[in-house]
Amino acid sequence: MHLIEQKLRDYHPNSALEQDIALTEIVQQFILFGLARSGFFADAAFHGGTCLRILFGLPRFSEDLDFVLKTPDRTFGWGKHLRVICAECAAYGVDLEVKDRARGTGAVRAAFLKTDSLGMVARASLPFGRHPRRKVVVKLEIDTDPPAGCVFQPGFLTFPGPAAVTVLDGPSGFAGKLHALLCRAYVKGRDWYDLLWYAERGMMPNLSLLANALHQAGPWVGQEKAIDLDWVLEELTRKIRSIDWAATRGDVARFVPAREQKSLELWGEALFLNVVERMRRNWLQGGPAFRG
Repeated sequence: MHLIEQKLRDYHPNSALEQDIALTEIVQQFILFGLARSGFFADAAFHGGTCLRILFGLPRFSEDLDFVLKTPDRTFGWGKHLRVICAECAAYGVDLEVKDRARGTGAVRAAFLKTDSLGMVARASLPFGRHPRRKVVVKLEIDTDPPAGCVFQPGFLTFPGPAAVTVLDGPSGFAGKLHALLCRAYVKGRDWYDLLWYAERGMMPNLSLLANALHQAGPWVGQEKAIDLDWVLEELTRKIRSIDWAATRGDVARFVPAREQKSLELWGEALFLNVVERMRRNWLQGGPAFRG
């Protein structure tokens, strides 16, 4: 268990909450390693907040592992991949409980993986108290009928060992985030945190993918609406002016490191309208390529 203990020390957690988040992220990386060993990434790609966190250095913590199939397939099942994940994790002393919820009529298939063994094996080196049987839970979700237009690129893990994964490229990931910002039925602070991250990099979204996603799911389904950059910025502005920013700050606070908590006080309409204007200027100039 030296490998796990060393990895935990690398996080330098400043609280019991940050320690729990670090343990969760360690389990997430074990799961991704198992998925790579199972051949999963020949058919699927990693995306979302945890992808940005683990592979591209997003400062905020994240919870779930989100994936899309490269080609729609409603017959997809997690089974064979979960078996490999469990075997690979067991080799490192991490025993997983599995609940596969891949069956069903919806396009999104979920599975839950739980373990209490990580806290038990590492408890001697945990800087903060933790019940030895407290479980780490990781949810896996995959879209088996994704919108057309995704662009994929290779990525690499280094923990617990080298492994190749497939991810959405930056513009495609940004398109997915914009779809969530505009269409999610509730406000999620982590979405707005990620918008700041993309905007700081001058990212331009994959508009073709965003248009296909908007026509497939959300309030614009069935509408023959032309999706261009001006439309996206106008809808973002409308959304920003409708949000309860105090609640939004509260939603994201526990996922943000202690050193960034002060910056959340700036979250509000003025900040995000300014971000939209900076995005408009960057987009008019063409925007740079994604810098991971």
